[in-house]
Amino acid sequence: MNNSRKDRIMPEHSAAEPEAKQDLPAPTKDIKNLIYSLRGRHVMLDRDIAALYGVKPIRLREQVHRNIDRFPEDFMFRLTKTEVDLMVSQNAIPSRQHLGGSLPFAFTEQGVASLSAVLRSEKAVETHIKIMRAFVDMRHFIEQNAMIFSRIYSLEERQKAFETETGANFEKVFNALGKASYIPKQGIFYRGQIFDAYVFISKLIRSANKSIVLIDNYIDESVLTLLDKRKKGVDACIYTKHISKNFTLDLKKHNRQYAPVKVEVFREAHDRFLIIDKKDIYHIGASLKDLGKSGPPFQNSKRIRSICYNNWGNE
Repeated sequence: MNNSRKDRIMPEHSAAEPEAKQDLPAPTKDIKNLIYSLRGRHVMLDRDIAALYGVKPIRLREQVHRNIDRFPEDFMFRLTKTEVDLMVSQNAIPSRQHLGGSLPFAFTEQGVASLSAVLRSEKAVETHIKIMRAFVDMRHFIEQNAMIFSRIYSLEERQKAFETETGANFEKVFNALGKASYIPKQGIFYRGQIFDAYVFISKLIRSANKSIVLIDNYIDESVLTLLDKRKKGVDACIYTKHISKNFTLDLKKHNRQYAPVKVEVFREAHDRFLIIDKKDIYHIGASLKDLGKSGPPFQNSKRIRSICYNNWGNE
């Protein structure tokens, strides 16, 4: 006898085991409602079978345990917690407590047939016949409606695909709405529009995904603060004609605490440029620290892009 198999079927004693109903066996149409589809098979749970036979579930398990060789894996298996939760979610059973506190055993049609050999009584014979007829009726029903089930499954799959595509499209729309507002290619900040200019440059800096290059001959610690608004992992480099001792000290303190900014001397530039990801290049009429104070224009054009690429685009 398979002892390991016996160990798995040993009944779990519970004081809450209810008495089986005595007005059974039930009609065949009611038994059909006790047949479930699990692991690709039609099965009945031990508690339902015990109720139909008029015995306690623990007694049914004891008989199975004594005759375990009659119940191989394809005749009987124990449900997992996941399978029980699935049955609860589908209202196949009201709750896990309905099972008496232990994971139930499921019997296939062959397993139920084997039970007839270990549960012997006049009532057991009548009940067994009704259960077998219920399984047969279930098979006939599935065979006769196979085309309908296939169409339903096809519709469900198409519905899932549609929902997935629709969800992806909604996500694109929401992502677009969530991004920064449109950044103009050119414009003018009038005197006093300091905050507007600050917001504009902040959006430009946040739009970078890989790198930021600033060419500006007049910089201070406020420029470092602006560059700190860039995304994580985005490189930042400043080219300027002169690096003062005070700014050198500010830069060292900044780079100890925040993502480092690289600063190099470049004396051949007279205008201000901001290059985003080596592709979007803005010509700015004033230094970043002075934006909005004197109404400078900004511009993003192909001509400027070609000029800047020749000098700094490959940095």
